[in-house]
Amino acid sequence: MASNKGVVYQGSGKVTVEDIGYPELVLRDGPGVPKENVNRKCEHGVILKVIATNICGSDQHMVRGRTTAPQGLVLGHEITGEVIETGRDVEFIEKGDMVSVPFNIACGRCTMCQQQKTHICLNVNPDRPGSAYGYVDMGGWVGGQSEYVMVPYADFQLLKFPDKDQAMDKILDLTMLTDIFPTGFHGAYSAGVTMGSTAYVAGAGPVGLAAAHSAQLLGASAVIVGDLNEERLQQAKSFGCETVNLREHDRLGEQIEQILGVPEVDAAIDAVGFEASGHGESGEQPAAVLNAIMDVTQAGGGLGIPGLYVTEDPGAADKDAQTGSLKVRFGQGWAKAHTFVTGQTPAMYYNRGLMKSILSGNAQIAKAVNAQVISLDEAPDGYADFDSGVAKKFVIDPHGSLR
Repeated sequence: MASNKGVVYQGSGKVTVEDIGYPELVLRDGPGVPKENVNRKCEHGVILKVIATNICGSDQHMVRGRTTAPQGLVLGHEITGEVIETGRDVEFIEKGDMVSVPFNIACGRCTMCQQQKTHICLNVNPDRPGSAYGYVDMGGWVGGQSEYVMVPYADFQLLKFPDKDQAMDKILDLTMLTDIFPTGFHGAYSAGVTMGSTAYVAGAGPVGLAAAHSAQLLGASAVIVGDLNEERLQQAKSFGCETVNLREHDRLGEQIEQILGVPEVDAAIDAVGFEASGHGESGEQPAAVLNAIMDVTQAGGGLGIPGLYVTEDPGAADKDAQTGSLKVRFGQGWAKAHTFVTGQTPAMYYNRGLMKSILSGNAQIAKAVNAQVISLDEAPDGYADFDSGVAKKFVIDPHGSLR
């Protein structure tokens, strides 16, 4: 049997690359696996040889020690790979297929899945609706920052690429279909961005850049990106966004007015989440982005909130924030009749259309997020560089097939 190495969370601030054992079509006991999921049979699943797997900002929250993730958790929910083994119950996916794996694990059978709400599947996580690979409180499914990984419910979940050679030519774009591109698109789409809209994106990390590019694809007339990191803002400028450096300016509405002539936008996207900082030099304020986007979004506008918010944040500065209770000026949003859309992205709702946009050349998501390929052994350095704020999206190449 082949060996299998993967990226393992070893406690606050540390990841290592370890032998994690070759995957089986069953979910064994391990870090974070609820007892109800132990020895869960997955004959509806497949084994993938991982072609590309990405480091996500959501992974970084765990690695910083800002969640209750257990030591020994194998990380990674952004997975693209080749099918090398199929379970007995798999009918339509075949060995040799090259596929994108939505980061949401979904059964395809429950009422939520039948409504295309695959982000809150009822059957894959005994602890709460919704699941993901290699993530805290998400059912204990083994992550895919590895050489090989098991994917359940393959017939329902997997997005097959129509041509393997074409897919390899576009692999740096297509690897973004697992999470970051649908998540950014969901943020813009759920905020109501449409032809001629003006949009503000809070955060110029990879998800924020994906949201900004998505807003452009949706027809926005102006996309403004705000961040504290000038290098990331320069990356946003590289594909046509306006920018605001929030370290230098603490009056966001005034900066938007200088760009648009009015201090408001039609739609806003929170691509930061619970580790948000205040504007200027004011330090961590977990509700800062939510309050800011309510201030600068016009009455009747939409707020897309793909940024991650958690129910437990042991590293938060105050007791309320440690349980996800934030000081949000909800009355402001109510008075302005804002629409709020929160939660995980239902990746399957978007990924096929976004794949077509990539294959046609209309979407240039790898360029927008500045995709950079690293080896599996370089993953710990990738995490450290990402945490330092570099304007890059790290794509792990476990088998050396992308260089």
